[in-house]
Amino acid sequence: MRNRSAPVDVILPHVSYRNVAEAMAWLTRVFGFEEHYRYGVDGDRVSGAQMHLGEAYVMVRMRVGETPAELGFGSQSLTVFVEDVEWHHARAKVEGATIVEEPHETEYGEFQYAALDLDGHHWLFSRHARDVAPEDWGAVVAQR
Repeated sequence: MRNRSAPVDVILPHVSYRNVAEAMAWLTRVFGFEEHYRYGVDGDRVSGAQMHLGEAYVMVRMRVGETPAELGFGSQSLTVFVEDVEWHHARAKVEGATIVEEPHETEYGEFQYAALDLDGHHWLFSRHARDVAPEDWGAVVAQR
């Protein structure tokens, strides 16, 4: 389903972690990501990796500065589109993710839940529930 209020496949985020190998294992176990490749391997130390969940890709790298958990706040949120939000939520909850929003439908037509990962990054897992024009929920669309 297409939702004019929530486009997909438009950006490749880079997310920093204290321990890349540990983050890769956590993202795989809890959120279901799969490794595409890793680089900068020196023994147990990994400098970075590319991972994906379906068609959603993310770069995982060694931290630069403090993590959201260390800072006590986050500066971004990552949205990943999944087919079965309910199943994904149940898996993440059982595997120890901190759930910060239970599954719900938004006014802009997404069915989603939110969780924090091991370093405090905010993740939304979503699917299009209905097609909603941005104007229908109060957004102002820029003229092109």
